[in-house]
Amino acid sequence: MNWKLVTRNIIRNKKNSLLIFLLIAVITFLFFIGNSIMGQINTGLRKAYVESLTADVVIQKKAEMSMNLFGGNSPIIDNYSAIPTLPAIGHIFNILDSESGIANYTLQVSGHCAIQIPETGGKNRAALICGVDPDTYFACFPGIIVEQGRVLQSGEYGAMITADRAARITNETGAGPQIGMPVLLSSAGAAGFKIREVPLVGIYHYENPGQFMNEIIIADPQTARVLQSIQVATASAESSADIFWGQDFWDTDYDAAPDGIEDYLEEGFNPDSLITFLGSTENADETEQAGGDWNFILVKLEEGKTPPAFIRNINKKLEPYNVYAAGWRTAAGTSAIMLLLVQSFFNIGGVLVSIAGIIVTVNILLISVFRRTREIGTLRAIGASDSQIRFLIMAENCLIALMSGITGILGGVFFIRTVNAMSITVPNKFIISLLGSNTLYIGFLPLTAAFSFGIALFLGAAASLYPVETAVRIDPITAVRQG
Repeated sequence: MNWKLVTRNIIRNKKNSLLIFLLIAVITFLFFIGNSIMGQINTGLRKAYVESLTADVVIQKKAEMSMNLFGGNSPIIDNYSAIPTLPAIGHIFNILDSESGIANYTLQVSGHCAIQIPETGGKNRAALICGVDPDTYFACFPGIIVEQGRVLQSGEYGAMITADRAARITNETGAGPQIGMPVLLSSAGAAGFKIREVPLVGIYHYENPGQFMNEIIIADPQTARVLQSIQVATASAESSADIFWGQDFWDTDYDAAPDGIEDYLEEGFNPDSLITFLGSTENADETEQAGGDWNFILVKLEEGKTPPAFIRNINKKLEPYNVYAAGWRTAAGTSAIMLLLVQSFFNIGGVLVSIAGIIVTVNILLISVFRRTREIGTLRAIGASDSQIRFLIMAENCLIALMSGITGILGGVFFIRTVNAMSITVPNKFIISLLGSNTLYIGFLPLTAAFSFGIALFLGAAASLYPVETAVRIDPITAVRQG
C-alpha cells in the first residue's frame, strides 16, 4: 500500500474529495480569521490598559467579588463604590521590593464622583476618579500624554481631566476649561455628601484610550479619599469643611461649623458660594498625608516577565495578609472580561460548526466507501490487512484535510494582507479603543495559524474513524459478488 494509490483514489473520487476539501478549508479559514481578529482586539485592549491604567498586575484586598479599579465586576450598581482598602501595606511593600522582575509599582485610590467646572458654566457630569501617588504613577504609565499644563506634583491638591472631556465641555458651554480653573468634585453615599474644590493642573489624553478611560479624572489621593469616605489612619482627621458637609445639613451644630461659615448662613446667602466654601482646600487641613489608605497597588513588570507566573508566585506570599494579585483583565473590568467571553463564545460556536462539519464529512466518506465496496473487497481478497485498509481510508482523508488546512491558512493570510493594504479608517470610538488604532489592522498570529491548521487535521482524522471501521468490516466474498 503506497501514497500513489492514495492519490489515485482521491483523484478518482474527485467530486467527494472536493466537497470535503472545501468544507474543511472554509472552517479553517473562519477559525483563523475570527481568532486573528479577536487576538488583535485582545492585544490592543491589553496595550490600552497596561500602558495607561492597570499595569500588568493589580494587588487588592480579598472581597466577596473580584474588583476592577472602579468597583465590583458585577452588574449590581450599589457595589461599584464599595472598594476595600489594602491592609498591611508595609508588608506588601517588603514583598514587592524583594521580588525580581518588577520594573515599577504605584498606588491608587479610586471610585466614582461628579465633576463640574463652574467658570465654564458646565453642569455636573459623572466621572471616575483616580487618586494617585504622583512620584510613581506617571512613571508606570507612558500612555498618559499631557496636552496642556502638567502632571500632578507630590503633596499638592489638584486634578487632571482628559482632552476628550475638555472638548465635550467646550462643545456644551462654548467656554473651554483652562489650567488653573477651580474644579468641583462631589460624591454622595452612606457617609453623606462630599465636595472638594481643587485647581485644574493638566489636560491629557491616553495614547490608546479604552472604553471608559476618557471619563477618568486623575487627582491627588486625599481628594479621592474624601470623596470615597476613606478615613486616613496615619493622618489627622478630615478637614472641618469635609466633616460638616458630610452631615445632615439641617441637623448640623453650627457652633462646630468651619470658621467663617456664619457669613454664608445669613438671610439671602448664595448656596453655590457655600458649596465652594465647604469644598475649598484652602479651608481644609493641609497636613501632608504620609502614607494613608489605598485601594490598589499597580505593578509594572519588566519586559519578558510572564504575568501569570508572577501572579502565581506572589499570591503564595500575599496569602497571610488577606490580599491577592490579579491580572490586567480583572483590573480593567467588564469591557476586558466581556471580550474574553465573546472570544470563548466564538470558539464554542466554531466547535459546533466543526461538529457539523465532521458529520457532513462522515456521510460523504461513507457514501464513498459504499461506492468502493468492490475495490475494498478485492484488496481484502488479495491479502490486504485491516491496518492497510485503515491506512488507505485514513490517509486519503488526512491528505485532503492537510491540503484544506494549508489552503484555509493561505486564504486567511491573503485576506489579512488585503484588509491591511486598504487602510480602512474606523469611525467608531469604541472599536478604535478595542483595536488600539483608528485604522483597521489585523496582525498575523503564528499560534492562531497553527491552532487553525490543527483544527483542519483534527476534522480530517475524526471524520475518518467511523468510515474506516465500516470499510474493514466489508466481507471480501460478499463485496466481490456485489461488484
